[in-house]
Amino acid sequence: MMRWSGLRRVLLHKQVSDSGGPGFSSGFSFGSCSAAPPSDRALYEFRVYDVQPHLYTPFLQLTNQKIHLRTAHSQLIGYWSVEYGALNQVFHIWKYDSYSARAAVRSSLAQDPDWLQQYISKAIPMLSKQTNEVARLLPWQPLRAPPTEGGVVELQRFHIRPGGRGLQDHVCSQNAPGQVLGAFANDIGENDIVQVLRWFQSPDHWAESKDQLQTAREPLEHLESFSNKLLFPLPFSPLK
Repeated sequence: MMRWSGLRRVLLHKQVSDSGGPGFSSGFSFGSCSAAPPSDRALYEFRVYDVQPHLYTPFLQLTNQKIHLRTAHSQLIGYWSVEYGALNQVFHIWKYDSYSARAAVRSSLAQDPDWLQQYISKAIPMLSKQTNEVARLLPWQPLRAPPTEGGVVELQRFHIRPGGRGLQDHVCSQNAPGQVLGAFANDIGENDIVQVLRWFQSPDHWAESKDQLQTAREPLEHLESFSNKLLFPLPFSPLK
């Protein structure tokens, strides 16, 4: 299995210059396919919660009311409900400077009585499953904000065989539909995985672009598999 450094060498088959400018205060940026700063080694934790079907609405309501207790400890990038590709599921991304920084946050949360009593004690019984992966931004695709609020995000998941090429051209193509918000390579979780967040104006806009997206994927060499989900931002999500 390839480590991050090996996967990065495989994918970065050409250099892309930095053309993005600063975005809003959470660190997003705009621009075409531009290189992230070499010093950006932040961790992005992808968390997926499966909620018991009859408790899905109460879980969303509770999270909306109490998420401020969690964001007091670390940076939330985005929080979405999964509307297509899974049922009764939420997907959220948290940013940490390092693994030690994440450990410190988790320790702090475990000692926060408000978080434990007002949220965790109520939310955990509503869940049927929790999974997480840790990823890093690929240097040629920095994190950016959607052009406007609203819309839908497609979470694209590429499983790349060793020696795979063509993904950078696919993600960076100006002809591809939608707006790429970020591309990530897994550090922890399933290996040799690249995940891409791509924004569309609506599910119908995404559906109209489906054939074009398929054509854009055809040049990818050594693609083991591809899967996707459509995500809708929750009201408190910074990325929306």
